[in-house]
Amino acid sequence: FSLLRTAELNLAGNYLHRLPEEVTSLLHLRAINLSRNRFRRFPEPLATVANLETIDLEENEITEVPVEKLASMTSLRSLNLRANPVGPEARLLVRPLVPFDLLLSPEEPVPKP
Repeated sequence: FSLLRTAELNLAGNYLHRLPEEVTSLLHLRAINLSRNRFRRFPEPLATVANLETIDLEENEITEVPVEKLASMTSLRSLNLRANPVGPEARLLVRPLVPFDLLLSPEEPVPKP
């Protein structure tokens, strides 16, 4: 029995702050759920998983999004970054450059001085 043919992987709620190295060897991986963990940055090794279509990173601590890496992920169809403190500059950069659904939390109103 081999995990190399794994198409979906659920690692939600495991307090991960780094992506396990083994994930990049899952050549048939199409969907990964990394929600409710402790990631502060987008796990860039995911960009090397060629068939990855869906990434769920909801409820982490991600503030930075590597636009170049995301743009290179040609199979990606959906990226969920809801409930992450992604800054407004990332929102502006990512939306026009990525050919997939990007799910973000609604922006909070800017407080008036």
